[in-house]
This record gives sequence, C-alpha cells and structure tokens, in this order.
Amino acid sequence: MAKETEGFETKLDSAKKILEILMNPEITLQESVKAYEKGMSELSKAQKMLEDAKIKITEIKGS
Repeated sequence: MAKETEGFETKLDSAKKILEILMNPEITLQESVKAYEKGMSELSKAQKMLEDAKIKITEIKGS
C-alpha cells in the first residue's frame, strides 16, 4: 500500500515513468494493461490531492 507521505510530485513522477513504459514498443499487452491501471491510479490520487488543496485554499480565503 502507498505511503500517505507520498506527495503530489511523487505521484506525477510515477505517472511519467509509467508513460515511458507504455511507450516502449516491446511491452506486452498484459504489461501495458498493468502499467495503465497503475498510472491511472497514481493520476487519480494526484487529482484528489489537488482537489483537497483547492478546498483548503477556499476555506482559508473564506476565513
């Protein structure tokens, strides 16, 4: 399970590395599906972090 201390930048770096894997023409279909699933998971977590940050900023502005 991923550590909660992993930051937004870590998630994006992970997604970039996965994209490089997916661009490899020698990757198998099974490997590409597995990499795609992991990449989408990382991007989803990064998106959640962005949404949480937006909420916090909105709350601070409203104070």
